[in-house]
Amino acid sequence: MSTSIARLLRRPAASTQSLESVALLLAGAVLVVVAPVSWLFYRDGEWPISGPGSLGQAIAITSAVVAGAVFVFGRAVVSTRAGRAGVTDRAERRGRLRWFDVAALAIAHAVIALLGWTGLASVLSLSFIDAVVFSVPAAALTGVAVALTAYAVFLSSVHMSPMMLSLVLAVFLALGAIASMLSASDPHWWQMNLSSLGMTDDLSALAFNLTLIIAGVLVTTIAHYAVSSIPASTPKAVKGRRKVTAMLALLGILLACVGVFPVDEYLQAHNLAATGMAIVFTVLVFALPRWLPAAPRPFVILGYVDVAIIVVMAVFFINGYYNLTAVELVVAVLVFGWVIVFLRNPGEATPTGPDSGADDGAADVTGADATR
Repeated sequence: MSTSIARLLRRPAASTQSLESVALLLAGAVLVVVAPVSWLFYRDGEWPISGPGSLGQAIAITSAVVAGAVFVFGRAVVSTRAGRAGVTDRAERRGRLRWFDVAALAIAHAVIALLGWTGLASVLSLSFIDAVVFSVPAAALTGVAVALTAYAVFLSSVHMSPMMLSLVLAVFLALGAIASMLSASDPHWWQMNLSSLGMTDDLSALAFNLTLIIAGVLVTTIAHYAVSSIPASTPKAVKGRRKVTAMLALLGILLACVGVFPVDEYLQAHNLAATGMAIVFTVLVFALPRWLPAAPRPFVILGYVDVAIIVVMAVFFINGYYNLTAVELVVAVLVFGWVIVFLRNPGEATPTGPDSGADDGAADVTGADATR
């Protein structure tokens, strides 16, 4: 047994099974460390399930810290395997996650853990009204929750692919938006516009603006990482792929600028970024068949339908039928829904884990385009 564990630690990314074993060992180590430390923190106390100074808050914060660290560790494991494989191809290097991509994804996983456990604690507190948790079960619950987080985040990190990236982006955007809405100090924020969530100095504004900034970085990650996995065997196809990459990167930059420039402080810059996103999205939708001829026809039609719906929503807003918040929500769902579906459609992406079907040490684990 000790020999098997030693071999596993020397080559943790040798196979899919070894990665699963490492994830279990990591979760077990987190449980062994976190539970006793938590007991020292919880001892001689009774803890509410949710709210400030609660068990849910402690679990959420601890899970967020562990999630960020575990994601970085997982990418380090993948990079080590890629180094042993001798990755030298230019296209393969292009498809690898850069340090700021890893940082953005680590923060996204941390925020998902933070908001996910916070939301679950809030729901449980409504089911167990006025209940408190004593020190020993509180420590056990904390250890198990953080261990589960470490297990899931590690597997997400080592198996990062365009499809997994789409899931992370969708969950992150949904949780970030819901958290900012629920924590808004003004319950009637929706009577103004969606950007009003980022206007105040409370937690709602921080959550909203931070969500937009990190989501913008994630979209730029999509631009270079996911698009690089789309087959391109001719100079025209390579040029078209570069154009799609540039447009997606611009879309991500503009999205981040919407969060960087709150509407109450930088009205013109905020509106310019928001309008620019709509323009870039429209151009990308109509140019996609020319830039990426291999894009599935149903996906191309989906883009046309999205643009048509956006136009109809704009007309409804001009006529006073819908307020600006409704229009912004629909447009946001359509645009990011299209981006997420894009990750799953235009080309056959190579996963970044050792389950890509290649022999150990023979293929890049970063999702690079194998056709170049």
